[in-house]
Amino acid sequence: MRLTTSAAICLFAALPVIATAQSAEDALEARHGYMKMLAINMGKLSAMAKGDMAYDEAAASTAAANIVALTQYDVPSLFIEGTAEGEAEGSEALPAIWENPDDFATKFTELADAAAGSPEAVMGGQDNIGPALQKLGGACKACHDDYRKKD
Repeated sequence: MRLTTSAAICLFAALPVIATAQSAEDALEARHGYMKMLAINMGKLSAMAKGDMAYDEAAASTAAANIVALTQYDVPSLFIEGTAEGEAEGSEALPAIWENPDDFATKFTELADAAAGSPEAVMGGQDNIGPALQKLGGACKACHDDYRKKD
């Protein structure tokens, strides 16, 4: 009886740890998915800007609109404790994220600011993509410089 009671107590005590492990895993997977969606849309714009892909005004505007939509997501909430590089497999998030959470959140606000108006800005010809892409890329780089493990 005592063994069963002790085992039950240990199991219930471990549940938050198990739930946190699952949450950390889910958060990391969601972050990777989010960054992949950004990369796909940035890649389309970049390919058009370079001439590697034919300029398509509707596709360019859609890619930019997708980026705008992605910037509305609360991405900092996916950076939970225990998911830094070295703590979670596949993470490139530096501990500086948790040391400077306000600045980290500001970087995502700056990405949203850079994305604002980009669906219209990329219309009208291939030459219009570059300036919008520079603003977006600059915002991405600002965050990666401070908060992502260098390759």
